[in-house]
Amino acid sequence: MPCPYMMADWIDIRKDGQHVAREREKARALRKSAWWRQQVQAGVCHYCGKKVGAEVLTLDHVVPVARGGASTKGNVVPACEACNKTKKYLTPAEQILAELERDGLVEEET
Repeated sequence: MPCPYMMADWIDIRKDGQHVAREREKARALRKSAWWRQQVQAGVCHYCGKKVGAEVLTLDHVVPVARGGASTKGNVVPACEACNKTKKYLTPAEQILAELERDGLVEEET
């Protein structure tokens, strides 16, 4: 049965400015840590698996800060710029649905 709505129809973002500012500050500190340097050392993007080099990897929040995610070791991964921009504010489940839509495996409402 086709999906009766597009994913973009139900994504709801209610950003808490204080939370975002606090988590962005934590992310800046995390990027300077030995732990993060170890994460990017291989230079491989978590999402696409391409080797792009440690110096160009970005810190991506798996659950985006704008969606309530935290800047913790369990919620950040190294990502290439292209994957980070494609993912945007999507949660992991939404990212899977977006890929299914893109691949035509979920039908759009007409």
